[in-house]
Amino acid sequence: MLKQKLDTLQQKTPAGGQKRDYSLTFWRPTVGKQQIRIVPSAYNAKNPFTELKFYYGITNKVMISPENFGEKDPIALFAKKLREEYSKENYLLAKKLDAKTRIFAPVIVRGEEDKGVRLWQFGKLIYEELLSLAVDEEIGDYTDIVNGRDLTIETVGPESTGTQYNKSSVRVRLKETPLSSDAAQVEEWKKDQPDPTAEFKRFTFDEMKSALEKWLAPEESEGEGDIISEPASDFDDAPKSNFSLDTSNVKKGKSDQFDSLFDGDENKPDDLPF
Repeated sequence: MLKQKLDTLQQKTPAGGQKRDYSLTFWRPTVGKQQIRIVPSAYNAKNPFTELKFYYGITNKVMISPENFGEKDPIALFAKKLREEYSKENYLLAKKLDAKTRIFAPVIVRGEEDKGVRLWQFGKLIYEELLSLAVDEEIGDYTDIVNGRDLTIETVGPESTGTQYNKSSVRVRLKETPLSSDAAQVEEWKKDQPDPTAEFKRFTFDEMKSALEKWLAPEESEGEGDIISEPASDFDDAPKSNFSLDTSNVKKGKSDQFDSLFDGDENKPDDLPF
């Protein structure tokens, strides 16, 4: 166990340009059946699920929304402004800019208990299945460390889904079982968990605003290699936009068009601090 902890710490603080092994933090279902146990969250005793909003395709990196931390989000504010100045083009662009919600749950994968608690991330359909099971009185609290239930995750590949993505479904095990027969192990798993809110780089307001400006005007940054579309293999699609906004009959540069959407709002509490 100590060696495993050392290996984990070394992976989280890579040296010499070595890439971090994210499989030590995140678990992804593979094609076939796997048995897991959702563990009570170390960060929220009342709810094992953490909902977070992300942007995909704005840059070559996933961007976590500042709204997750109660902070202003320039992309969300810009999308809101587009909807206020309604037009079909603005509406479509605002929809493309909406953050995608991903849900995270701490899990133990049966047969891989030596890897400790990892984060399983999933979308709306799996979330609905898990919530439906949670409110079923015949099933009860499947995260209970003494009388909970394991879950069977069945995953099919692209040959079955007809898409380029896998698809998973959830089935609850009928038998109630403890998380582990080792009380010390249970206590460790309850405390030693990755924090989903701390696993992603937090970009500053200005960094996100700059990335949005470049995404809105890709031809102006062509060749720089810093704004590219990221494949959304695990997430909802976020197509790259080639829209340019004409909010005035006056000819303007693209960055002027971007900032002009916020003109005249200096006294509003939600004004962007540009």
